[in-house]
Amino acid sequence: MTSAFPSTPTPAAPDVPDHQRVRSYHPRRGRMTDAQRTAMEALWPVYGRDIDGEPLDLAEFFGSPRPVVLEIGFGMGDATAAMAEADPGTGILGVDIHTPGHGNLLRLVAAKGLENVRVAQGDAVILLRDMLEPASLAGLRVYFPDPWPKKRHHKRRLIQPEFLRLAVSRLAPGALVHCATDWEPYAEQMLEVLSAEPGLVNAYPEGDGWAPRPDWRPMTKFERQGLARGHVVRDLLFRRAGGPAPSAPRRPSA
Repeated sequence: MTSAFPSTPTPAAPDVPDHQRVRSYHPRRGRMTDAQRTAMEALWPVYGRDIDGEPLDLAEFFGSPRPVVLEIGFGMGDATAAMAEADPGTGILGVDIHTPGHGNLLRLVAAKGLENVRVAQGDAVILLRDMLEPASLAGLRVYFPDPWPKKRHHKRRLIQPEFLRLAVSRLAPGALVHCATDWEPYAEQMLEVLSAEPGLVNAYPEGDGWAPRPDWRPMTKFERQGLARGHVVRDLLFRRAGGPAPSAPRRPSA
């Protein structure tokens, strides 16, 4: 098996020295099931990529030119696989640091015969900063990221101005940014940060700025848990300025 998940470079946000940048995650190796391990061994050499700072040619990685959406934090990959199956013309590049999640998503890729999913392990900042070309992505999805609820940990939240500035530089005009969270204070921060980014336009500017839940986003485990606790789920949809609004992704079948 190709060596997967080697040590990756120290991440750094734009204009922030490596030693000063705060990580927004902790690596999670975890224990894989036999099915997840088998999928990793069979598919990682073709569908997987370690985030190592080397430039990534998306057309080569996916086997053909196609619009590619970056999903950061896909968990166990069930929602990712459902969205990929519903929209085979769009590539999904899923980034996570949870080993069993990689194995499970690759297991689903094999079971569903998906050709439009690729997975990467490591820091999404390095991927965006060092490996992807400007305007190379057709969209960005961040669903139910760690809310870091304690005030002293808010600096670890992913959706911050410097991260968003970097991400927007890798989005093509018209690309869709879709965030979702069930943690109301984080939702408010997301709305504030996304609204303040000059390269983005709110797709739902009327009212309070929240978007209705799109039917193409499948229900996730984290969403179910939040709803069970009485949390309100917020969706935010913003478009990269400078291009036409993209067509909506297809709705996954039930």
